[in-house]
Amino acid sequence: MAQVELVMPKMGESVAEATITSWLKEVGDTIEADEAVVEIATDKVDSEVPSTAQGILIKKLFNEGDVVQVGQAIAIIGSEGDVTASTPTPAAVSTPNTVAAPVAETTSNTLVTLASDEKLTKNSPSGKFLSPLVRSIAEKEGISGNELDSIKGTGSEGRVTKADILNYLPNRNKQVATPTPVAVTTPTPTPPVVATTAAPVEKSVTAHVKKQAIPLMPGDEIMEMDRMRKIIAEHMVMSKHTSPHVTSYVEADVTNIVNWRNKVKDSFKKRENENITFTPIFIEAIVKAIKDFPMVNISVDEDKIIKRKSINIGMATALPTGNLIVPVIKNADQLNLVGLTKAVNDLANRARNNKLTPDDISGGTYTLTNVGSFGNVMGTPIINQPQVAIMAVGAIRKLPAVIETPDGDAIAIRQKMFLSHAYDHRVVDGALGGMFVRRVADYLENFDVNREF
Repeated sequence: MAQVELVMPKMGESVAEATITSWLKEVGDTIEADEAVVEIATDKVDSEVPSTAQGILIKKLFNEGDVVQVGQAIAIIGSEGDVTASTPTPAAVSTPNTVAAPVAETTSNTLVTLASDEKLTKNSPSGKFLSPLVRSIAEKEGISGNELDSIKGTGSEGRVTKADILNYLPNRNKQVATPTPVAVTTPTPTPPVVATTAAPVEKSVTAHVKKQAIPLMPGDEIMEMDRMRKIIAEHMVMSKHTSPHVTSYVEADVTNIVNWRNKVKDSFKKRENENITFTPIFIEAIVKAIKDFPMVNISVDEDKIIKRKSINIGMATALPTGNLIVPVIKNADQLNLVGLTKAVNDLANRARNNKLTPDDISGGTYTLTNVGSFGNVMGTPIINQPQVAIMAVGAIRKLPAVIETPDGDAIAIRQKMFLSHAYDHRVVDGALGGMFVRRVADYLENFDVNREF
């Protein structure tokens, strides 16, 4: 049979790469069509890559732990006579030949070649965020993290963009070929900067923060972060580093919602075979408010604003492991309350049972997190990049409140909750951020207690 390449599949519009976590088949193993060959991990979700053909696994192109771009071949499937060694070839993992040729030309080129062996992370040694595309170009061209730091970035917070690195490359040889005092006076130069600073930065999930020794005390226990916790840590630090966070708060009277849910939950369960929670009601109000204030439903690409047509609501979900994941309800504005309820329950159940696909957590344009489920009255959530806003809903509590009646003001027991709206002050000012959370509260407070579900 003809040899077939097994490629890294597309896993959602915003997923560009995945990490190979485990090979399920070895070289020489027989594979059926649609049988899982390898396990991969991408931004919080583990999944399997099925074979697109029947045959024999004759070659692995990547090792466990390697990061692979979407669309890139990861294995070759053929007939039994085609079986070769399972160790990936150097060409499949990296491109050293593109850097090795000029080594003998100048001493400075030797420094660059040594630095090119460095594995770039999401942050440069100085803490600048490096996009997957910039890292990919840099690795192909043999550009180290320290050299990337020398490039003047035009992106947000001085980030190096694709255009910056492409503009730098034509002049790079001229800059590299210029002898430096170190290169002239040292016969066999070593790259102390790369050797002593790059490695520790790679190991840190908060690379732009100066590492300090943490003193240990008797009885302390050291635990390694799992993969998901490392990803969460990197994502949260990157978000705070990217977006100037501002949070606005509103207290909402949700008595009508509590009373309505108590009235219909049994009949809803009987008719739809679903439990109705407060979450779909909150999402419904957020969707209505986004339609009123569409400039909250945006993303920032350097100095450009991307106004989203789709309204895709992420819902932060706590996992049994204690980690957090954010599955996304796509086109939430096209669902009624029953549809939202079913989508919420389905995603929450699959999240807790590790059944989400990469597409389930991609494409979000706004996020809701329910800190009230842990008994908290409010929170200051961190924006889920590349979104520009997120809302936290607090615990619903019975409180005495002054209400207006036909006979005048009176004190009554009401169901109250806080809404916390965190937003990116680069593009969302206090007026827009404040009006948005106020509008969500208005929709919740004016909920029709007589509505049908």
